[in-house]
Amino acid sequence: MGNWVVNHWFSVLFLATWLGLNVFLFVHAFLSYEKADKYYYTREILGSALAWARASARCLNFNSMLILLPVCRNLLSFLRGTCSFCRRTLRKQLDHNLTFHKLVAYMICLHTAIHIIAHLFNFEHYSKSRQATDGSLASVLSILSHQEKGEESWLNPISSPNMTVEYVTFTSIAGLTGVIITIALVLMVTSAVEFIRRSYFEVFWYTHHVFIIYFIGLGIHGIGGIVRGQTEESLNASHPHRCAESFKQWDVHDSHCKHPQFEGLPAESWKWILAPVVLYIFERILRFYRSQQKVVITKVVMHPSKVLELQMNKRGFSMEVGQYIFVNCPSISYLEWHPFTLTSAPEEDFFSIHIRAAGDWTENLIRAFEQQQSPIPRIEVDGPFGTVSEDVFQYEVAVLVGAGIGVTPFASVLKSIWYKFRHADHNLKTQTAGHATLNFDKATDILTGLKQKTSFGRPMWDNEFSTIANAHPRSVVGVFLCGPQALAKSLSKRCHQYSSLDPRKVQFYFNKENF
Repeated sequence: MGNWVVNHWFSVLFLATWLGLNVFLFVHAFLSYEKADKYYYTREILGSALAWARASARCLNFNSMLILLPVCRNLLSFLRGTCSFCRRTLRKQLDHNLTFHKLVAYMICLHTAIHIIAHLFNFEHYSKSRQATDGSLASVLSILSHQEKGEESWLNPISSPNMTVEYVTFTSIAGLTGVIITIALVLMVTSAVEFIRRSYFEVFWYTHHVFIIYFIGLGIHGIGGIVRGQTEESLNASHPHRCAESFKQWDVHDSHCKHPQFEGLPAESWKWILAPVVLYIFERILRFYRSQQKVVITKVVMHPSKVLELQMNKRGFSMEVGQYIFVNCPSISYLEWHPFTLTSAPEEDFFSIHIRAAGDWTENLIRAFEQQQSPIPRIEVDGPFGTVSEDVFQYEVAVLVGAGIGVTPFASVLKSIWYKFRHADHNLKTQTAGHATLNFDKATDILTGLKQKTSFGRPMWDNEFSTIANAHPRSVVGVFLCGPQALAKSLSKRCHQYSSLDPRKVQFYFNKENF
């Protein structure tokens, strides 16, 4: 139980820090706009909706800054490599990159909803104050619109009583980009639901790339300066605490209060997203460069159940067990890249993948190779990228669980163990290496090529974990899964249940593949 508690609390601490930063940024921005003298007159028209809109915008910027980092796969592989000697609890956090990506996306959706609702109230207040004829401070502020030193000093973006909210929305930079950003976000979120990703991957793939439009729109969203505050010079000359109540005497000859002057807030979204966008662009350039390097297909094998095996070579390609690559076939689609786990071992002079028909793209690819076209379809490869399975040899005992085609990440591991055993690799920490030499009289496995055949059927997990715990009472056991979430929950629960409270005794570490 000890390792589970450490991992659990480390993850909780990370999430608590992220949530705490969201709360801090929201509260700090909210109080700034709710209390600052600079926005005294703005609040006279908009009320607290101003603070709600700006606080949610601050959190939107913060999370938009984070959203790209978990999908910078080269960055994660680099961090995994530099953390090769870090504690498992630190390295394990890298394996939650897609989960964190989704959580950040949900947070963006939440603050987008708050931001939109707040601005709906803001535009309603702008419209009412512009149409008001009661001589109130809000109505007086709404008709201020003149040139002072070459700069516009208006406060209400609705410049005439006949101007509609819809007109302002679709003719202002802030309004139009806001609509575009919202549509892009809705498309990305709806296309990323589990059902669409599994059944219509192409829809998810293409639609998710409207993130480019999202970031462009976000970067220029605040340029129009539609939310405004009093200028510093005007504050010093006519402070609202002194002049607000005497607004009817503004600009009277013997009055010490002049009409206030306003300026738009400078755009700040681009400052938040500039660094991660540049990092992501560099990531894409690097991936494009690597993908253009020639790939030579050395062997094509059609296995039963419509499983295609491709063995390939590529100059400078270097891999570790459990890693994956992205594959593109230009004759099928120029833009679509699909992830596949490497099924070869680092000790082999080629790298291979196994592809099962699971959608239009994979079916078209398998069909192209089944027809034995001449020349065979060209393949582009990007990667390899690191995964949790790289850590398999860090454990004394490893339990590899694959469901369906999910067995492929472990083909590489099992092959590598066999090679290490053959070459008497004394650095091999994993005890299970001996299993690779068993049952030499049986046929080789379809995926691993090992003499040890795969056993089918759902194991009795309590029996399996209990047996392992009894056989290795003082070992650190790594449990690796590539399979559905329901199985992940079951295995994670057993790892927690069968880990000893005494850190010197058996400890189970759960690891799940995520792409």
